[in-house]
Amino acid sequence: MTTTIFERSAPADSLVHEALRDSRPAVFWLEDAPGERAPRLEGDRDADLAIVGGGYTGLWTAIRALERNPGRRVVVLEAKEVGWAASGRNGGFVEASLTHGEANGERRWPDELARLNELGHANLDAIEATVARYRVDADFERTGTLSVAVEPHQVEWLEGPSTDASRFLDENAVRNEIHSPAFLAGRWDTRETALVHPGKLAAELARVARELGAELFEHSPVRRLDDDGGAVVLHTDGGTVRASRVVLATNAFPSLLKRNRLMTVPVYDYVLMTEPLTAAQLASIGWINRQGLADLANQFHYSRLTADNRILFGGYDAIYFAGGRIRPRYEERPATFQRLASHFLTFFPQLEGVRFGHRWAGVIDTSTRFCAFFGTARRGRVAYAAGYTGLGVAATRFAADVMLDKLDGVSTELTELRMVRERPLPFPPEPAASIGINLTRRSLDRADHREGRRDVLLKTLDAVGLGFDS
Repeated sequence: MTTTIFERSAPADSLVHEALRDSRPAVFWLEDAPGERAPRLEGDRDADLAIVGGGYTGLWTAIRALERNPGRRVVVLEAKEVGWAASGRNGGFVEASLTHGEANGERRWPDELARLNELGHANLDAIEATVARYRVDADFERTGTLSVAVEPHQVEWLEGPSTDASRFLDENAVRNEIHSPAFLAGRWDTRETALVHPGKLAAELARVARELGAELFEHSPVRRLDDDGGAVVLHTDGGTVRASRVVLATNAFPSLLKRNRLMTVPVYDYVLMTEPLTAAQLASIGWINRQGLADLANQFHYSRLTADNRILFGGYDAIYFAGGRIRPRYEERPATFQRLASHFLTFFPQLEGVRFGHRWAGVIDTSTRFCAFFGTARRGRVAYAAGYTGLGVAATRFAADVMLDKLDGVSTELTELRMVRERPLPFPPEPAASIGINLTRRSLDRADHREGRRDVLLKTLDAVGLGFDS
């Protein structure tokens, strides 16, 4: 076993503690983007389309439904507040990939990967066009992603010819982009990724949905679905919605459909956000092209600049808690925040003295195939999408179109994709899920300490189409 750069070049504990000293357990994106609040559902109403979940999937579905049919009666029911969960807590990477990267798509759907890539880029272009058309104020930047090697064995993973859309950067070139002594090489995919303010995007999508005619209700958790003739009745604490069609967009939270209860597990991801950098601090790291940043380890980090030049730094630990429950207390994990702060200072030792203002966590709806799956229930009257596994900001719009096509009962290019028609393998029930996931995490950590070499467990999971990473 070898050490990683985060062990070889770890900062002093005192620097880590000082960086975290004033941090607060709060989500910066949500504090920075207070949206218009919606009322609680009271009483009973009818709808053509009812959507359960007020995150990106639900909001995009409302928008796309009303763009397709402006006269449709659309109701969105959110258990807490619009965008409060994964949609308001992510890193703000709007990725073109629908398959969680090229390798995952090649392993699962090699025959249609080229078309999936085209559809993913078209979807990202459509998001950019929507931002412009509705004047969505969400700090949208089409900057691309810079993937970096931080260990010698990772360099060859990035090598290859450069194109207008994808450039290989050797050690000097990558450090000219972002001044980090940890970076040994890089690849800048210039059109694959946009960056966005997640909280503002959720608030603005809600605004657009309202302006198009959707009704939004917050603090209105749906407790159950009942069939009523040709319709579905959604029961909340304050009333009901009787709808001819329903979309379930509940992400990592327990599905209202029993068949999907084992299709995802909630995995916690942790994030730090610095205070705004001074001009001198910003100059010391370069980063003038403002790319999204990610390294190549199994337990990887992601990072980006905000509009006011804070640095978000997250990833590495991906924590599944036994029982698969979602609990507020899981969001506070001091050991993980200390580890992230230490790794941040390994990346950017010149930023010694920078303080983290915010720390938070969010739940990823992890599926065994690493990307979203889709389906229908209740004789085609209910559609669902879930399992984005941390790469869903853009894919939620694609999911909206898939679900609406399915609810319309039409055969389209999207509904006929193998990726859309196939379901992932379910996770085993507890305690097997906890045992398997934690053994896998241990193997991933071991691979990072063995120059990327995967053990028998990881090779077996790869062979049978199961996956889990950070």
